Formats: sequence, structure tokens, C-alpha cells
Amino acid sequence: MIDHARDLEAVREATERLLTAAGKWDNATVGEPSRLPGWSRGHVLAHLSRNADALANVLRGLPMYASSETRDQDIARDAPRPLAEQLADLRDSGARFLAAAAAEPADWSRTVTLRNGVTDSASRVPFRRRIELELHQVDLGIGYELEDLPEEFVTREIAFLTDRFAGHPDVVATTVTDEDGRHWSTGGGAEGGPTAVRGPAAELLGWLCGRRDGSALTVLNGPLPALPPL
Repeated sequence: MIDHARDLEAVREATERLLTAAGKWDNATVGEPSRLPGWSRGHVLAHLSRNADALANVLRGLPMYASSETRDQDIARDAPRPLAEQLADLRDSGARFLAAAAAEPADWSRTVTLRNGVTDSASRVPFRRRIELELHQVDLGIGYELEDLPEEFVTREIAFLTDRFAGHPDVVATTVTDEDGRHWSTGGGAEGGPTAVRGPAAELLGWLCGRRDGSALTVLNGPLPALPPL
């Protein structure tokens, strides 16, 4: 069951954790490469700030972004800013998102429209924001790794991503099992399989979200399935 209030509290905690970590940087650190190809750490922070505003738009019933081009231009514009401006923007945009979530009346069962026409329940928007904060803190390459993510977040994100790829025409039927015996099903739209993928939850998440190559996983009945980009 989705608990948007719990997820909003987790968003607050993840935001503060990121602000604390980034607050130890200097301006030079902002310009250093992140783990995302072509993006500096400044690009990641700028993206997180603009994503907060975009998801606030979604909660208000507005388009998430004016256009894909505008989204990319805003990130490129904001990426070179000094650390103090980045932190202030991240804090302020995060507050605007939480304010939009707190607006009354709020029908959390309503359907909202995200980027590229994707629809979802409003109740899952806070978790989507948490995904951005958690995974992109890993992308910053500052010592926060997939293994450091809260366990309940990891299992929920694995469930979220396996559901996203369920029935995908390019992914064979696949069962995903972690070391504690929790399992999920995904794919099924492509010929082949069923394939079984097993390993630590953090490694499974890394493969599903494109952060790791899956070499630490055990694969039965075929090669490791290739997943489409997120």
C-alpha cells in the first residue's frame, strides 16, 4: 500500500541528507564530473532542483516541463552556479514541492500526468521524488553507494522497476530474486526465457536502474537481459 505521508517524510530526510553532504564541498567540487556521462555534479544538483519544481507542477495539475528542450536548457543553465546558489535552490525547490504536496484539498487517488505522457497515481509522486534524491546522490560519487540506501527503499524501487519493465517488448520473461529470497517478475514481451537473475538487492537495483552492469549477479537460462534506458 502506498503511504504518501510516509514518503513525503522520507523525501524531507533524503533532501536534508543530500544538503548536509553537499554542504561540505567547495565550488570546485560542483564542477567535477559526476558518474552520469557528460554531467558534472552541478548538473545533477540543477536537475534535482528543477525536478522538484516539475513534480510540484504535476501535483498542481500543470505540465511537468514546458518541453524536453526547456528541461535540458534549464539544467545546462543552472549547472555552473557556485555551491551556495546550488544549495539554496535545492533547499527552496524542495520546500516548494512539499508545499504543493501539502495543499488542500488533495485527492491522492487522482491520476496525474508526468513526462512523455506517463500517467500515475498522485499518491506515488512523493516516492518518485524520493527516487530522484536517493539515486542521484549515488550518482554524485561522494561516498554514498547503492549499499547505503535504506533497505525498504531498495526493495520498493526494485518492485517499481520490475513492474515498469513487465511485458516490455524487448525484455524476456525474467524472475528477479535477492539474497533474502524476495522475488519479482518482469519482462515477458520478448521471445526467450524465462531467465532467472539472482544476487544482492543492491546489485539487482544497480542493474535495473542502469547504475551497474550486472556482472555481480548470477543468471540462469540465458544471458543477463538487456534493459531499456529509464
